[in-house]
Amino acid sequence: MKIFLVEDDMAVGRALLSVLQDEGHVVVWVRLAAQVWERIQVDTFDAVLLDLGLPDGDGTVLLRQLRTENSDLPVVVITARDSLEDRLRSFSLGADDYLIKPFEIPELLARLRAVVRRSSPAAGSEAPPVWKQGDCTLDEGRLLVTRCGVPVTLSKTEFALLCALMRQSDRVHTRAQLEALLPQSEAQTLDVHISNLRRKIGDGLIRTVRGVGYMVLCEST
Repeated sequence: MKIFLVEDDMAVGRALLSVLQDEGHVVVWVRLAAQVWERIQVDTFDAVLLDLGLPDGDGTVLLRQLRTENSDLPVVVITARDSLEDRLRSFSLGADDYLIKPFEIPELLARLRAVVRRSSPAAGSEAPPVWKQGDCTLDEGRLLVTRCGVPVTLSKTEFALLCALMRQSDRVHTRAQLEALLPQSEAQTLDVHISNLRRKIGDGLIRTVRGVGYMVLCEST
């Protein structure tokens, strides 16, 4: 997908940019409301991630204008505004979803996929991918992991980490990239989750790249 990220916070923007690109998406990131129209007139996007608190304008004004200019473009609001009034106003202006900061990355990715799927029935009819490395299989649609055909019970966080590793098994995932998938309260526990994953799915699949991060390897037969 091609994602238009409208977010003024540098730390949040960089984290989202890294995560979305690691998921295989093309991302255009702007930090000002004035920059939105410069890009929206010359580019085509599959979805917009829109922060409401921009330094040069209110995101709700942008949301209204986006709906006027492009009624079919999915928009997910990402904001610290947590009042019912703000949520209802955003939905009334045409937001497809509303996510309150701080949020968990796996939830953002799931909601993003959902709004794009709803806006594109043809794309939504495709079956979720199934990833296989060696004798380990991960079925995204069924949230199912098996090793040698035997189901493996994982937590949501463990599933999200293994899914990220198996989607791009030919590359090393840095600690920062994987930590971005964890709930904020668990950001310092990446090694614990990886250790639990190895214990549950067995040795040989997840490799540590010292000083960098982790990757998934096919087991030799």
